[in-house]
Amino acid sequence: MAKRLPNNLDQRRRFQRTHYPFDVQDHRCMAISRFTKFRNVQPMPLTPTGGSPVAPVDPNRLEPAEQAQALSTPAVSRMSCWLRPRDMIKRMDNVGIVVDDLKAAIAFFVELGLELEGEMAVEGSWVDRCVGLDGVRSDIAMLRTPDGHGGLELIKFHAPRATTAEPNAPVNTLGIRRIMFAVDDIDDVLARLRAHGGELIGEVVQYEDKYRLCYLRGPEGIIVALAQEIGEGGA
Repeated sequence: MAKRLPNNLDQRRRFQRTHYPFDVQDHRCMAISRFTKFRNVQPMPLTPTGGSPVAPVDPNRLEPAEQAQALSTPAVSRMSCWLRPRDMIKRMDNVGIVVDDLKAAIAFFVELGLELEGEMAVEGSWVDRCVGLDGVRSDIAMLRTPDGHGGLELIKFHAPRATTAEPNAPVNTLGIRRIMFAVDDIDDVLARLRAHGGELIGEVVQYEDKYRLCYLRGPEGIIVALAQEIGEGGA
């Protein structure tokens, strides 16, 4: 949840120092820092898209024209500039899973409720350089959750041959072990996934009065966790 900006100016300044790393994008930000008395805040270096890191600029060295430009910037733009947190990532876009039977894996996750966005063949020197393998030839399928935020990439390697992991590894094996999905009706989802080879690993359990949970194993030994919210806000 976003933090609410205080109304009092002095409180805003303390809020800024506490909650937001000072991320400089241009001289206007630096000029604003001077006129809002943020002289002791060392700005963070910024790496623009496709560019090189920008060295911090001393606000006391701004030319009068730059100060005037800062003051002419609309108040909303000035505030968004000096209150902008440091950018790191935009989102987690997708999780990649290497499979042997691509069609079976697609069918399983489509039955679970993901939407198939598309399939394509991937090969070429750019792939080799990216993944650190030679002569890559693969087919991929992109799927996305109904809310549009979660993505899954299923990958079938034709070359080089995929290495075999421990079959049906237990859930406490080191590494990425499972993907969890929120569902409306856990019993209905289980019944539909069993028709596509899904096997319940343990039991369907209830956590307090909040969730019903279970783990199941799908194609290629992929472990999927399901969570059904119950009580207030749930089914």
